[in-house]
Formats: sequence, C-alpha cells, structure tokens
Amino acid sequence: MSDRRLDGAALRVWAHTSVSDLIAHTDEINRLNVFPVADADTGTNMLFTMRSALEQADAVGSEDLVAMASALSAGALHGARGNSGVILSQILRAFADVLDSAAADTGGDVNEVDAGLYAATLRHAVALVVDAMGGEAVAGTIVSVLQAGALAAEHCVAEGGDLSDAVLASAEAAAVALDRTPDQLAVLAEAGVVDSGGRGLLVLMDALTRTVTGHAPQRGSYEPKGQAPETPLTAAPAFEVMYLLSECAPGSVEVLRERLEALGDSVVIAAVPDVGHSVHVHADDAGAAVEAALDLGTPSRIQISSLRAGPVGAGSGGWSRDRAVLAVVDGDGAADLFADEGAAVLRTQPAGDGPSVSARQLLRAVVDTGAASVLVLPNGYVAAEELVAGCTAAIGWGVDVVPLPTRSMVQGLAALAVHDRARQAVDDGYTMAAAAGATRFGSVRVAEEDALTWAGPCRVGDGLGIFGDEVLVVRHDVVAAGRGLIDLLLGVGGELVTVLMGARVDEQVGVLLSEHVHRHHLGTEVVTYATGHDGDALIIGVE
Repeated sequence: MSDRRLDGAALRVWAHTSVSDLIAHTDEINRLNVFPVADADTGTNMLFTMRSALEQADAVGSEDLVAMASALSAGALHGARGNSGVILSQILRAFADVLDSAAADTGGDVNEVDAGLYAATLRHAVALVVDAMGGEAVAGTIVSVLQAGALAAEHCVAEGGDLSDAVLASAEAAAVALDRTPDQLAVLAEAGVVDSGGRGLLVLMDALTRTVTGHAPQRGSYEPKGQAPETPLTAAPAFEVMYLLSECAPGSVEVLRERLEALGDSVVIAAVPDVGHSVHVHADDAGAAVEAALDLGTPSRIQISSLRAGPVGAGSGGWSRDRAVLAVVDGDGAADLFADEGAAVLRTQPAGDGPSVSARQLLRAVVDTGAASVLVLPNGYVAAEELVAGCTAAIGWGVDVVPLPTRSMVQGLAALAVHDRARQAVDDGYTMAAAAGATRFGSVRVAEEDALTWAGPCRVGDGLGIFGDEVLVVRHDVVAAGRGLIDLLLGVGGELVTVLMGARVDEQVGVLLSEHVHRHHLGTEVVTYATGHDGDALIIGVE
C-alpha cells in the first residue's frame, strides 16, 4: 500500500476529488433514487452539499488538519441540501468532532488521520446520523452502508492494519452492503436499484481510497435494472422543507421531531455546532412545518422545494401559477374589494396601536398564493423589519418576492389597477410601483382628546385631516375634515379621488364627499368604498 498521509492538504484533495466524482456520478445516483421519495435528486443534493463544504475548505488559509475538517463540516452543515445532504453533513461533522477531541486529548495538534482516528470517525458518523434520524435507522439505506464501513475499519484496526488498509477495507465492505440494500428494502427490490444515498456514500469512500492509496477501485454498474414504482410520485408529500433552527433548548428537539412526524416523513434533525439544528422534513403543509418550530427557536435559511411531478404536482418550480399579487388589507369590505380585483388577500389582525402583520403571517400568505412570483402590497400594515424578514424567508423557499412601496390601501388599489400579468415581472412591478408613488394620500380621524395641532387647536370629536403624519385640517366633524383634506390633496391637481370608509362611518359620508368633489372640482372623478377598516375614519387618495 501507499504510505500517503491523510493530513490537511490531503483532506482538501479528497474534497476536490469527491466533488469531481459526484459530478461524474450525479445522474446515475439520481436514477437510483426511489426512497424515501422518488424525486431523483439524491446525487444533486449530495453534490451541492459537498460543493458547499469544499468552498469553505478552500477559504482556509492554512493546511492545518483540524481547521480543514472544521471548515468542511461547517460548509456542509450550512449548505446541506435534502435528506442526503443533511446525512452527508453529519459524516463530515464526525471528522471534525473526532479530530477536535483527539487534539484536546493530546494537548497539541493532530497532523494526520491514522487508522484508529478514521475508524472512530466512521463510528461517530453512524451515531450522529442515527441520532439525526430520531434514533432509528432503516435497513437498506445509507446508514446500512455507513455501518458496514465502520465495522470493517474497526476490525482492520483490531488486526493492526494501517490507514490505507482501513480505508480500503471500509470501502469494500460498504460496496458489499450497498449490493445487499435491495434485499433489505422492498421498494428498492421492486425498482431494481440499490440505495441512492448509499451509492453516493460509496463514491466518497472510493475518492478517499484514491486519495490515500493512489488507486481507484473498479466498480460494476449500479444503473437501475427495472422500472421505478410510480406510486411514490403521487403518494409522496408535496414539499421538502429545510431550515436552520437556533436558540432551541435540547429538550425541545424531540418535541419538534414529534410535531414534524405528525405532519410528514423523512424527518432529520441534526445538531449544528454554534448554530443550533438543521431541520429536514417532507410534508404537504410546508407552512406548518416551519410554524412547528416557531415557539421552540428561531428558524432561518428556510428552503422549500416540490416533491411532486406531473399533473399531481404544482406548476413550474412546484408552483401552481406564474405570478400573483398579495395585498395586505384591513376590513371585510377591503378584502372583498382587493379580491374582486384579482389579488390574494392577507387580513390584518389588531395588535398594539393598530393592525399589523408579522413576518410569519406574511411568509405563509406568500407561499399560499401558489405562485412562483409574488408582488406584495403591504399597504402600510407591515413594519419594515417584518416585511424584509418575511420576503427574505419566502425567497429562501424559492419564491420570487417583490415588495412594492404601497403605504396605504389607496396606493395599493392604484398599483393593482395597472397590474398586467402579460408583462414581464420586472416591468409589471415597476409600473405598479410608479402608480402607487403617484398617488397622494391622507386620512381623517376623530380627535380623542383636546390638543394643539399644526392646523390649530382641536377638541374631542373634531375631524382631523392628516397628511404626511401631520394634522393639517381641523373641522367640526368627519365630513367637513374630509372635504378640507380633499381640497388640500387636489391643490396640485388630480383626476381621481378614492375614499375608503372605515368601520364606524355611515355610507352617507361618501355621498356627501362625492357631491363636494363634483361641485368644487369639475372634471375630477370620485369613487367611494365601505372597506370597514379600523383606526382611520377615512382614507383618501388622489391620482
């Protein structure tokens, strides 16, 4: 055998070789993928995860072995894709954990991996993977292949073998275990395939054999020998959901696991040092899979992808339509008004000083539109930080989200009036934003206390016309204040006045304001809607 060392430089070479070999075998691994879901992405997910690990390893400024292993682990944990990617991240984490422990035990640096450390790494990897899967390993999967490799490496160490012997023995044992997976899992036998995750692991173990011994093992074909069953495509959960969960107490992990298992399958929760946990699940209700963790910690880097194909799945990219408009509104009338104009509607909930929408509610509403691209009209009901957080999370799910600068429902209506799905999304969004920006708006409220305003003193019950966060009109009632505010807004011109009437406003108010516009502003159109919103008595816009 070669006396090559597995030091920091060699570990980096192995990572590069693994990426190259996964590229060569990705299509083959994907064609083997029938369990747990026949979504043909195991090879792709392992490749993306290993690429993420390599990218971080290449950023390490030294060839220190412990630092290199730590970088590979961190890159894989943060870039894990899919069930197989999470499992791969745990295998790389095992390398980092064992080397860290060895360095601590010796009180110094660990410069290379010997047979004992390699066997310990594989055994620790088995423990991490099984723990991430809830303590139960399904026979005939990547876990079976990993366990066989670990046993062979441990046996080799017991017999006095060196690193090359242990690496080669573990790879050969893994290959034998892979061949046996169809005998252990009926769905593999029916499809005439070996386990796809196990095949991906063998690619990595063969790459390590080449790195350590200088020789590439010769393998036979693992291409499918039969037809993959069709039922997983229609019976599988709709979505694969992944996210990182921070600030989660150790005892809460099993609570989360139980919740996710009630929602779907393929639940994997892996500890991520200094971060928290990496969470993976297949479920029909993607929003509920995220919400299950909200009272246990803080989810981030949320990702969602469709697990269904063909007529039973969603459209392109897993979505049922290309584009939607989501409007945040307050009031039953407003909900009907925006829905009639073709928008999906998210109703506000009273909170604190006024109606508001959280990032979680916004995220769920965006995903529930079923659209690949969503234009969001916040209409002044979503705080900036919540808007950014919700849209960022939705983008992490693969939705192209564009929040438009609508600060009032009248601006939202102006934007919606020029919405055209036939235009490219960027043109549509720009046109809608321009229409919103060209709409001046203000509101009328009822004074709740005596006060001094920019327009003079007011008494309880007076109507206050507000523009730009300042009271510029004070009149004896709502109708008079509305007339004054309309005159102010039309002072620099306008063709259309829109009046939205709140929950406690009589519809006769709209009639009186319409008469005022027709009498004093000839040629200007006016429309009124009983939106039933809380807070402001009137919301008035001018275009």
